[in-house]
Amino acid sequence: MLGELLAQQIEAHTQTRVERRFYLAGTYICQQALLAGRIDLYPEYTGTALTAILKQEADGGKADVYQRVKREYESRLGLTLGPPFGFNDTFAMEIRGDDARRLNLKTLSQAAAYAPQWRAGFGYEFIERPDGYKGLAAAYGLHFAAPPRVMDLGLLAPALKDHQIDIAAGNATDGLIPALDLFVLEDDRHYFPPYEAVAVIRQQTLHDHPEVAEAVTELGGKISDQEMQQLNYALDGQHRDVKDVAHEFLRSKGLVH
Repeated sequence: MLGELLAQQIEAHTQTRVERRFYLAGTYICQQALLAGRIDLYPEYTGTALTAILKQEADGGKADVYQRVKREYESRLGLTLGPPFGFNDTFAMEIRGDDARRLNLKTLSQAAAYAPQWRAGFGYEFIERPDGYKGLAAAYGLHFAAPPRVMDLGLLAPALKDHQIDIAAGNATDGLIPALDLFVLEDDRHYFPPYEAVAVIRQQTLHDHPEVAEAVTELGGKISDQEMQQLNYALDGQHRDVKDVAHEFLRSKGLVH
């Protein structure tokens, strides 16, 4: 969704035609493609850049994390960040809404007591990354009935709804959270850092095409948490075409005609 928004925004405001290379399977592959010059920009999250790429501690507020990542990317990697799009796509530890109501659960600390009876499902990257499962389990004392199942991200919410698992690590802007009556447990110990969505761009690309920076900057602050969730639901819940959804959104913001 973010890739298509960026592509349409750039095409609408520059003479550049954007080649879309979606489904690159996560941060590590996108980052290597960027450094190798195979792609010019991709959407990333500040907390992911801080912990997974820069290997730094996940502490600080939104502005602090953004500035640290931007400074390090520019000085060490030849990359820079566009302004935050406006939403924070933090990890969301999700359970079924009926379980949350029945057990009166609101926070991860409260849920930890039930973890020994639960089966967990996580994406591969969440299992491996430094701000993922191992640290979360240590922070909350989580011990599940069996080792977490590693699943494709698109299967987590349906598996939770169908009682194949009891808790999943999704994303706060997942459109299926309200659609499937899932409940997001509060990260009351503030384990996760901010995950503001930004465009990571090669500095060489901006040098060659400064107009791209202007187009990307116009997306700054334009997408709220709720709007991103609605955009995702249009794809995952309503199965609409990403090009149509992106164009409608950009038009509603006065960015395209």
